[in-house]
Amino acid sequence: MKVVNAIYPPPEQAMAFFSAEEDGPFVMVNLLKFRPKAEYEDGSNSHLTGAEAYALYGAAVSKLVEALGGRIRYSGRVTSLMIGEVEDLWDAVGLAEYPSLAAFRAMAMSEDMGKIDHHRKAGLAGQLNIRTKAGAGFE
Repeated sequence: MKVVNAIYPPPEQAMAFFSAEEDGPFVMVNLLKFRPKAEYEDGSNSHLTGAEAYALYGAAVSKLVEALGGRIRYSGRVTSLMIGEVEDLWDAVGLAEYPSLAAFRAMAMSEDMGKIDHHRKAGLAGQLNIRTKAGAGFE
């Protein structure tokens, strides 16, 4: 299995994701890898770690998620790997629930997201976003 972390999806991957059939609520699994030091394009906040920069984004994006009817279900630090193997383990995991693909798209493209995305970009070395649907009994 090939695993490639990224900060943004390539256009064709984003188009495929956002053109999927609308099927209601989903949970996005975020596997996060932070930069050792934040890397802001303007050189500011050089005293922050990548995790600290991402935390600024996380606090703000939580409010955006809640405003559209979603919620952050979980956020935590990765501490070990029990099964499998990866070359470089992620630093953190986040689970965000969204009411719909349309709501997620609106948030992702919003002016408010644009105002905070620089913290995300400065803090992340890369990530995986995995869209999931609840199984029977877990709605």
